[in-house]
Parts: sequence; structure tokens; C-alpha cells
Amino acid sequence: MGTGAARTTLMSVVVAVSLSGLLFGFDTAVISGVTDALRLQYDLSAAALGITVSSALVGTMFGAAAAGVFGDRRGARSGLRWAAALYLISGLGCALAWGWFPLLAFRIMAGIAIGASSVLAPIYLAEIAPAARRGAIVGGFQVSIVIGILLAY
Repeated sequence: MGTGAARTTLMSVVVAVSLSGLLFGFDTAVISGVTDALRLQYDLSAAALGITVSSALVGTMFGAAAAGVFGDRRGARSGLRWAAALYLISGLGCALAWGWFPLLAFRIMAGIAIGASSVLAPIYLAEIAPAARRGAIVGGFQVSIVIGILLAY
């Protein structure tokens, strides 16, 4: 696996990339804790609340579909950087949303980041992982998704 410095660098990158799995799980489930507040804040009907909750999943479909093509053209690492920027912008946007439509737009943006990272992070981890550790490292990404869901609840 290389020198101590190379191992440390690899593990640092693995942990950082696996955090996208944690964000995937967290962002997917975190809406469950604020549905009552959203209904009151934006005076939402049950249907509008359902649209609000599912809007991130719509973005996830588009993010996952586009991420493979983007990753092939620009590389998984570059795609993960873009996803990280979308996570940051969408998180701030959702927190500061001035109305229901902006909230939906930022939730869709968060979904795009979720979808992109769900495709690109395992690819990038597989690219950088030594063959002898590849399964454990990529599997760790899946575990981090579940941890993110648990943290959201």
C-alpha cells in the first residue's frame, strides 16, 4: 500500500469522499424533522408538502443521470468538486429561502448534488483504492450513507 505518508493521504481522501455519502444520507432524510415547520412557514397543503419533500428526489434523478456523462468527460474528482459546491449553495439556499418556490429550487439543487455524489464518489474511491482494499473502501461509502440517514433522525 506504500509509505506511511501515502497511506495517510489515501485515508484522508477516502474519509473526505466518504463524507459525500454521509451528506447523501443526511440530506435525503433530514426533511423528515422539519415538515411541520415547513407546513406552517409556507402555509403548505398536504400536496405542496409532498412536492417539497420529494423535490430533492427529482433532483437526485437528474444528478445521477448527468453525473456519469460528466464524470466520463471531466473526471470523477472534478464532478465531486461541483457536487460539493452544489451542496454548499443548496444548503445555504434552503436555510435562507424567502419563499416556497426558492425552497423547491434549492431542494432540487441539493438533489442534483446527492445524485451526482452517489454516482461519482464510489467511482472515485474505486479509482484511488489499492486493489486489495477496494471493496472495503467502496463499501465504507455505502455505510456512510446509512450513518447520514441515522444522523438525520
